[in-house]
Amino acid sequence: MTDEIIRTLTVDGLRYRYRVLPRPAPRTEPVVLLGGALQGMHGWPHMDDHLGPHASVVTLDLPGMGGADPLPPGTGDDLLCAAVTGVMDDLGAERVNLFGFSYGTSIAFGCARRDPGRIARLILGGVPSHISEAQRDGWARAVGRLDAGDAEGLARLTAEALMCLDPERPVHRRDLALRYVRRSFLHALTHSPHTEGSLRRSLEHRPDFSGGLTGVPALVFAGEHDTVTSPDHQRAFAATIEGSRFLTIGESDHWVVLQRPDDVADLVARFVTDRPLESAPALLPLAALPRPRAEAAGAAAPRAGG
Repeated sequence: MTDEIIRTLTVDGLRYRYRVLPRPAPRTEPVVLLGGALQGMHGWPHMDDHLGPHASVVTLDLPGMGGADPLPPGTGDDLLCAAVTGVMDDLGAERVNLFGFSYGTSIAFGCARRDPGRIARLILGGVPSHISEAQRDGWARAVGRLDAGDAEGLARLTAEALMCLDPERPVHRRDLALRYVRRSFLHALTHSPHTEGSLRRSLEHRPDFSGGLTGVPALVFAGEHDTVTSPDHQRAFAATIEGSRFLTIGESDHWVVLQRPDDVADLVARFVTDRPLESAPALLPLAALPRPRAEAAGAAAPRAGG
């Protein structure tokens, strides 16, 4: 496989980096991956394996992540969208396939609404489109452990808050994923200067998933047991994107990219190369969402995947 290239750019004076795994003679436009608040450019090896044969794969350390400069307090998604546009320009890519997961979905959705002509296809997973005040209060208590110097307590509480722990709902690799997420948070808290700021910014972040989107082929997916934002709410959000598809991945929760990484990567590879989704593994029934935004906004969300 072609060697990776890492380049450093700036946006509003902030340094950030991107990594590209070039693909000679690609079948589709470059695939740009935007992950969670603590997920930087080295966190997608399974995507390299599945997408690398079809397209150039691009991952980022946006400002506030990984080796990039920290974000000033109060910075919104507009600056991060501008950083993504800077990567497209540096690549010389007229259009890209844009994938956003969790925290990254608001950035990806914002980029698509800002300049839909540059997005060949949009894939959004684990969309936090509906967060209750009770959830925010719980997360605030977890982040408050930092003030008490209890990094282990924060890592434990945060991991548990982002996962489905109900034994009646099967989740693939639940125990392994819980341990991994807890250790990852703890490692980031003790080794990365960005982590505390990223967590506090995520807590304060109020992403805007309203307004709909037209003109961009889109796929939205959720873990079957996502407890951050339910599949029903994510399906309702997907209905605001004209002609989008929505699906659920079985026996997984908000951390579906960790619990079923190969299935997620295979799904993304199918979508960006216009191959059928119906035969993808681990999926619950697919749902087409052709309804106009005005109608969708006033309709009750049906059962996810139904």
